[in-house]
Formats: sequence, structure tokens, C-alpha cells
Amino acid sequence: MIRNKLILLLLAILFQSYECSSQNKKELKSENISVKIDTLLRPEIAGIKQVIEIITDDFNKPILLFLSGGPGSSMMKNADTFTNILKNKFTIVQWDQRDAGKTLKLNPSPSKLSVKQMEEDTYQVINFLIKELHQEKIYLLGSSWGNVLGFDIVKNHPELLHSYFAVNPVISQLASEKSLLKILKIHYKENALALKELASVKIPFTTDEDLFYLRKWLFYKEGKEFATSNDFKNGFLQWSKTWSPVWNEVMNIDLPKTLKKVDCPVYFFVGKNDIQTSTKITKEYFEQLKAPKKDLFLFENSGHQIHQDESEKFQNTIIQILETNKSEQ
Repeated sequence: MIRNKLILLLLAILFQSYECSSQNKKELKSENISVKIDTLLRPEIAGIKQVIEIITDDFNKPILLFLSGGPGSSMMKNADTFTNILKNKFTIVQWDQRDAGKTLKLNPSPSKLSVKQMEEDTYQVINFLIKELHQEKIYLLGSSWGNVLGFDIVKNHPELLHSYFAVNPVISQLASEKSLLKILKIHYKENALALKELASVKIPFTTDEDLFYLRKWLFYKEGKEFATSNDFKNGFLQWSKTWSPVWNEVMNIDLPKTLKKVDCPVYFFVGKNDIQTSTKITKEYFEQLKAPKKDLFLFENSGHQIHQDESEKFQNTIIQILETNKSEQ
């Protein structure tokens, strides 16, 4: 009997046949049967098929959903480098958002991209996971742009979350971009070309080149020499055709004014050297935010990519939070 139920569940997950009843899942869960999952699903979310990767050695482990940065980027390809420890404690879920990664290859968005559309996608993805893996809540992690989506869930649907991890978060991006421009102008005071291009930047942005010049000289400062190449410029401006309207919406987000209190635990991860999403702004927001539980973790050797710069500490900190919360329950 148990074997038959197990086969049904594996068929449902591995071959995307969702005919296995919710009752079967409940019985499996109640009997504490471990089911290993390593698969890509392609459910229809908000009108298009979207690619979701689920990896776990036991689908009863709590779900940890990553919201990729970008916008328009995917964390799926290199996920093992920053989840190899986490997968011992969580069911790891990566999702390629609308017009990004494997979802874009499967089908481009038929509608114009907007923050509102991406927020609705996020909500539907979370509900899909809760239903498919038969859990009441999830752990949610936003990286950079992913926090635009993550904090919307924190604000409007905290009942779906055990906790939220805000990694290098977008808090007040207009202020962050202004701060970045000042820092770069000081850094490049001896570089005539950089100063000329940075002097042309207007914030709020009026052209795609405004954001391009900021990112070009930021990345070059970080040692990424490709940022001065024509290929990078062409690729960036191509990205802008799709995503600059969305990023201009992001520039209007100001969480210290719009989200002063939350109803779920929130944990901030900030890179000491992050000037793309200002660490100073994040610290100030953390201090004022009211939450049932909150903490801020500073990563001394990181910039804007904590999960890459300090992967082991990044993962162990999340696990430490998980274990501490369990012991307090």
C-alpha cells in the first residue's frame, strides 16, 4: 500500500502528472516517508508556464524559495555553490521569473512587464509550492531585486512565511543610486572618461544610458574589466529594452515610508562593501522597522553578492537562524 502511494507521488513530481490526490500526499506526510526530489516543474503561473526547480532528500523539510536578483537574472544554474549546505535542512526551490532564464526560453511574457505582474507571479508560485508539497508556510529569501517581490509578500501575505531573509535588499533605491553616483565620482576623480560619463547621469533616470554608466563604472571598480567592452554595453542596453521600465518603478519604492511594521520575522543580510544597494540605508531601515523578530548580519568580506562572496557563512547563518527558532518554539 505504502509502496503504491510512493510511486504515485514520484510520478506526480517527476513526470508532472498532477493527478495524485492531495489525500495521498497527506497520508505520506503523516507516515513520515522521505521522498527525494530533484526535478524541474513547468506549471502555468499567471498565464504562462514558469520553470521551478525543487531539490530535496526529503520533501517534508521546510521549503526555502529563492527570489533571484536582476531583474531578468537566474540563480538556478549555479545554485549548488550556495545551497550545498542548506539542502541538508531545507527543500531548496529556485524559480526562473517571467522573462528570465529557463522561463524565458520556454515562453516570453505575453504582457508588458511590471512590478505588479511580478508580485502576482511570486504570490502564485508560493501558493503552488505550498499546495504541491503540502506545507502551510515557507521560508522566503530575496536577493537584491528579489526583495522587491519578497517585501511585497511580507507586507501583504505574512501568513505564508515562517521567516523572510532580505539579502542585499532594495530599500530606497533612488537614494541608493544617488549615493552610488557620489561614491563613483570621488573614486574616479583622476579618470577623465569615467567623470565625463558619470557627469551625464541624471537621477531619476531619463535614458537607459544613465543606469548603464552607473553600472559600467561600478562593475569596473569591482574589478570586472568586461564592463568597459562594447559587448557589455550592447548586452546591457538590450536588457534595458525589457527591464528599464520595471527598474524605473523600483526607483519609486521607499520602504521606510511605506513599510514600517511587519508581521513575520525578518533577517537582513548585508555586505559591508555593498554600494549598489546601500548598506547604510539598509542599516537605518533595520533600526526603525518593527517586527515580531528581526536581526541584521553584516558580512565583512562581501559586496552586493553575499551568496557568492561568503557562501559558507551565508548558508550557516540561515541554518543558525532556523535552529535558534526551533529551540525557542
